[in-house]
Amino acid sequence: MRFSIQREAFLKRLQQVVGVVERRQTLPVLANLLVVVDANGVSLTGTDLEVEMIARTDADELEPGEVTIPARKLFDICRALPDGSRIKLEQKGDRVSVSSGRSRFTLATLPATEFPLIENIELVERVSLPEATLKELMDRTSFAMANQDVRYYLNGMLLDLREHALRCVATDGHRLALAETQIETQVAAPRQVIVPRKGINELQGLFEPGDGVVELEFARNHLRVRRDGVTFTSKLIDGRFPDYEAVIPIGADKEVRVQRDDVRAALQRAAILSNEKYRGVKLEVAPNRLRIVAHNPEQEEAIEDVEAQTGVSDLSVGFNVNYLLDALGALSGEEVMLCLRDGQSSCLVRKPESDDTRHVIMPLRL
Repeated sequence: MRFSIQREAFLKRLQQVVGVVERRQTLPVLANLLVVVDANGVSLTGTDLEVEMIARTDADELEPGEVTIPARKLFDICRALPDGSRIKLEQKGDRVSVSSGRSRFTLATLPATEFPLIENIELVERVSLPEATLKELMDRTSFAMANQDVRYYLNGMLLDLREHALRCVATDGHRLALAETQIETQVAAPRQVIVPRKGINELQGLFEPGDGVVELEFARNHLRVRRDGVTFTSKLIDGRFPDYEAVIPIGADKEVRVQRDDVRAALQRAAILSNEKYRGVKLEVAPNRLRIVAHNPEQEEAIEDVEAQTGVSDLSVGFNVNYLLDALGALSGEEVMLCLRDGQSSCLVRKPESDDTRHVIMPLRL
């Protein structure tokens, strides 16, 4: 096996794949990348048995072969080499030589036959959508995913495929985030899959700005995403996601319209004096005003008044300030709408003219 490649082109593909590789592995081969050279170029594969990433790139001086190389060491070597340099990899027995200019490195290898691959998946649905759209859906919802929750089905993101729409939904039991987009693909049947947290994080790092298109392939136990030169495959969480539509408040007719940046800044200031454990702030709504109040055990107090378009009076409800800030940060646009029902009900945060992105925050008793 041998090939020669420009450093920048190789480093880009290595960065996309190396994130999948866990630093602590039960199997030594899982710390390696599978490098396959054929007549069409070079492919790099990383996996942790749950998530698999394959990146392809063109190269010169191709001599077919396959071997596994320590992922982090190869990545660190390429990253440390000078810009614009050319890298040559050549297999010599059970070693691989990496050379560039006056630099020479020899790395240990493991046989490619030991490397576990996700075999052909049983495809049941395929949809295409703009890469920027999928990235936006995930960016607006991923913050609400649970982290190491005993309810394992919350430690990921629900992809809810409907007849002409795709929804991304995440919840940790205290708040919920939903983002939706229309799709042109005709779907054979509605489908829901839960992608694990690590898979979502790797996908978000993979997306690039531009007008590219991604293909989502839904299988019985896997989700596969194809984009230019990269194939991502993740096992799915085997569980039933909660009925998230039942969480979205009905009858939240007390609307408070505010400038997003103004209320974010006010919340950030009030948070300084909030209780460090519960992070609670109270929202007090009066005509044309939203008051944010925070207290802590030292009897310190913060009060922020924000201009608001509302006719609501005498409504007071507490929330975790971090959850409010996360929801506001995931929205775009100058204005946001806070939809409330009473002092014991959750808050729906959305854009004034659209409900394609909705965030629900459960109340706190203060």
